Amino acid sequence: MLRIAVPNKGVLSEPAAEMLAESGYRQRRSTKDLAIYDPENDTEFFYLRPRDIAVYVAAGTLDVGITGRDMLLETAPADGEGPAAVEDMPLGFGRSSFRFASPLESGIESVDQLAGKRIATAYPVLLQRYLAESGIKAEVVKLDGAVETACRLGVAEAVCDVVETGTTLRAAGLHIIGDPVLTSEAVMVRREGAEEIPAVAQLRRRLRGVLVARQYVMLDYDCPNDLLAQATAMTPGIEGPTVSPLQTAGWSAVRAMVAKAETNRVMDELWELGARAILVTSIHASRL
Repeated sequence: MLRIAVPNKGVLSEPAAEMLAESGYRQRRSTKDLAIYDPENDTEFFYLRPRDIAVYVAAGTLDVGITGRDMLLETAPADGEGPAAVEDMPLGFGRSSFRFASPLESGIESVDQLAGKRIATAYPVLLQRYLAESGIKAEVVKLDGAVETACRLGVAEAVCDVVETGTTLRAAGLHIIGDPVLTSEAVMVRREGAEEIPAVAQLRRRLRGVLVARQYVMLDYDCPNDLLAQATAMTPGIEGPTVSPLQTAGWSAVRAMVAKAETNRVMDELWELGARAILVTSIHASRL
């Protein structure tokens, strides 16, 4: 039986459950459910705090889990101090960055100016590791939440926190300093050195199929045969486009996968070239 950890709350919870449901796995119907069993896939799901998921996976209690890259690295043991969970694959949602910020009136404009300052964060391990690697000596103030208020309350001169849009920091009168310490997103994690099992390989294929389905659409169009070479160059597909003759002489039907972000541009270019009956359909799932 495959045992999977899923975030029980927070910004990763709902997208993770949706992705697993699109991959063909049963998900909980109530947020009060702490665990459910999917008999069709012989898989058990445990809904845990995102920050704890990597710990359970590293211990071998659970086979794999979904959490944020930031939380995976925050809970990673020091070198040689115990088993670790490692990133298996990125999942394309929950993107954010881990960044420094300080009050506008502080005069702090660069990371180097943080030397000797107090920096508040909910991710002390990540922050201390970065400061050590950068040769910056500063005091780390650990908080469990509401980091953006630390400067206003006099606890710190700067903060280092997870940022999605920066709206919360700006509302607190803070401005971002320097480049991101880390870019994060939801990832699937597994135990380092764990033996590969068929159920995990199947889960990985299904998740990748969902990622492809979200990033691509199926494009169909009719094209004059003398323009096929130019048209198929615009729509190369994955292994190559499907080309079939139409009943109308001199015309062919073409089908190919196209990146969703490029759909309208490709449609316009095909129309200008001379293709007609250009249709787009969504892809629900895939295996490539």
